[in-house]
Amino acid sequence: MQSSNPVLNRSSAFAPGQGQAYPGAAPYGQPGPYQQPGQYGGPGMPPQQYQGAPADSRPMTMDDVIVRTAATLGVVTVVAAIAWKTIPTSVVTPAFLAGALVAFALAMVLSFSRRVNPVLVMLYAAAEGVFLGIGSKFIANWVGDSGIIVQAVLATLVTAGLTLATYKYFAIKVTPRFTKMVIIATMGFAGVLVLNLIASLFGFNSGISGFGPMGLLFAALGAGLAVFNLILDFDMIEQGVRHGAPQSEAWRAAFGLTVTLVWLYWNLLRILAILRGGD
Repeated sequence: MQSSNPVLNRSSAFAPGQGQAYPGAAPYGQPGPYQQPGQYGGPGMPPQQYQGAPADSRPMTMDDVIVRTAATLGVVTVVAAIAWKTIPTSVVTPAFLAGALVAFALAMVLSFSRRVNPVLVMLYAAAEGVFLGIGSKFIANWVGDSGIIVQAVLATLVTAGLTLATYKYFAIKVTPRFTKMVIIATMGFAGVLVLNLIASLFGFNSGISGFGPMGLLFAALGAGLAVFNLILDFDMIEQGVRHGAPQSEAWRAAFGLTVTLVWLYWNLLRILAILRGGD
């Protein structure tokens, strides 16, 4: 099963039978001497026996993913607030573009790394914070109300929470067909955005990135795709925990969630801004 998030796709540790087992454990996805097939508890040992394992070899837990995701999003938030407050108007555009390009470059490096470097994850979060801080301030000034940022953050949290609740409560099954459809749609959406960026360099304005009807349509599509990507990411993380992915993979999961949540926030912010209109 593949996630449309390239971060989670890169690691084979999120699939049964893959990854690095700690000493004495059965292969990932296989029951050990203390487990029945399908029993939760990781690769070959019951949960209580994880506590004595070395920190770099025990299986990751959901708590590992939550803590690292909170840390990564915390860096994004703090840096965004600093960028909002301190970056002078004269360098707003260069800083905005630099943040976006650095974040994109680091995201590509991390996505194709066999082992995720936590330092690079934090650098990515910082670059993303610069981008979001300046972009959020621009939109808040365009609307004429900084309260729209709080509304977008709350909308992001509520949307992500409802997505997770729906995934768990209704026991959504992520089938290969569903995964393929989301991947194709996401790649197509990203391709349109890239083409639009290239066209804008030659003076063509399609309105996709603007604040008109076309911008609203694409922001809504982007938010919808982010929700579908969250479902795939939740499923991949759940599989990683169930099949005993190594603890270090929690950083990959945290990075993947951060990418998707930032994408969701930015599109929801644009939707709110377009619906309210400029000051």
